[in-house]
Amino acid sequence: MTVHYIAAKPNVVQPGVSQKDLPPADTPRVRLSQVISALSYALDMTEGQPTGHAIRSCIIGMRLASEIRLPAAKLSALFYALLLKDSGCSSNAGRVCSLFGADDLTVKRNFKTVDWSRFSQSLGYVARNVSPNASPVQRALRMMSLAFEGQKAAKDIVQIRCERGEQIARMLDLPEETARAIRSLDEHWDGHGHPDGLKGKDIPLLSRILGLAQTVEVFFTTYGLGAAFDMLQERRGTWFDPTLVDAFLPVRADRAFWDRLKYDDLQEQIVGLEPEDRVLIADDARVDRIAEAFAKVVDAKSSWTYRHSENVAEIAVGIGEILSLPANELRKLRRAALLHDIGKLGISNLILDKAGPLTDEERDEMKGHARKTREILARISCFSEIATLAASHHERLDGTGYYQGLEGDSISTLARILTVADIYDALTSDRPYRRASTREEALEIMRRDVGAALCRRAFTGLDLFLRKHRYGVD
Repeated sequence: MTVHYIAAKPNVVQPGVSQKDLPPADTPRVRLSQVISALSYALDMTEGQPTGHAIRSCIIGMRLASEIRLPAAKLSALFYALLLKDSGCSSNAGRVCSLFGADDLTVKRNFKTVDWSRFSQSLGYVARNVSPNASPVQRALRMMSLAFEGQKAAKDIVQIRCERGEQIARMLDLPEETARAIRSLDEHWDGHGHPDGLKGKDIPLLSRILGLAQTVEVFFTTYGLGAAFDMLQERRGTWFDPTLVDAFLPVRADRAFWDRLKYDDLQEQIVGLEPEDRVLIADDARVDRIAEAFAKVVDAKSSWTYRHSENVAEIAVGIGEILSLPANELRKLRRAALLHDIGKLGISNLILDKAGPLTDEERDEMKGHARKTREILARISCFSEIATLAASHHERLDGTGYYQGLEGDSISTLARILTVADIYDALTSDRPYRRASTREEALEIMRRDVGAALCRRAFTGLDLFLRKHRYGVD
């Protein structure tokens, strides 16, 4: 077998930046696994899981693959399916929040621990999580609503997540088996899973491994090793393929394996699990596609931010072109714009979608998304140079911004452009607490802060870009 390198695809930087304008590949050649494993920490936040959930699930799943001697040709597909299994999880956050009247991160945190085939467990879970701050009457009404929607609501939540995860895998040009595995990871051996109600061996083998691995990880991390294996035996033949359960049971005795899951070097451990004869490389073109894919993950968190990251990227690059920035700077700007809100994956939809004013506590939590953006991107070598830039989109020249309170010359030209692009798209988009401003209304609002909080040159570039491309004309 040969090492598979991903062929470069044409880069798209809009508007007006053509393929010939792009610089040659300058991103350090790193393993795709290093990039995806680092970004998986953002997916952990969205699922309300402890840091490292996806990586630990991957380690468990690959160990199971070893126990059953999974053919080498399938190992790479399984490896990336395990890391990206939650890539569609942001898309159902709003629905979860609406159904339960509760923080989606909290609701999701223990979702995988509940055996939904048991009425008592399902009822107890709903009772613990539905509308925690509401009156007894309101909670009762919400529980009745959930009971009425029942299985349909559960199927919808899983289907939204699985279909989006399947799409993300295809965006990244991963094997088709990876996409199919992600789609069916919540199917159950007895046919009572979702989204398609597959049963037994109709469920793809890789999906069966994913479902087992992620559930074992949640129980192991939450309740301990004994509880994880008790759960496996209880759900043998209902949730999980009996053959897989039987193959994995002896791993309980490998204390060194379980101890390693508690170490802080999870990302280093994961590198050694990627099949060496099928290593995938993240070149410049692939890194661009990763940024595009995760922008969709971010924007799916709330219906109010649909296409926000893509729009900000388009506007920011347009401003940069007007200001005659070199192509390599435009590439950095585009990637930073696509990923600038990745920290919002850790913010509850009760806050993101709130129709009224935020409390002081909620405002502080919202402001924290910029810091989270930097922390996530700084983990990744090919994104480390844009980590600070992406996290600076709320900084202001007069020092009134966040999260660092930068001012004046300490804010780079690219950060000033990103800030202007972010504000413009936010103002011209509907939000739960206000209608969208027209182009002229938005420019007038922004003009009041030009020279004090906002960069005059970046704002002028925005105005020229909008005129030149008739972008956002009412």
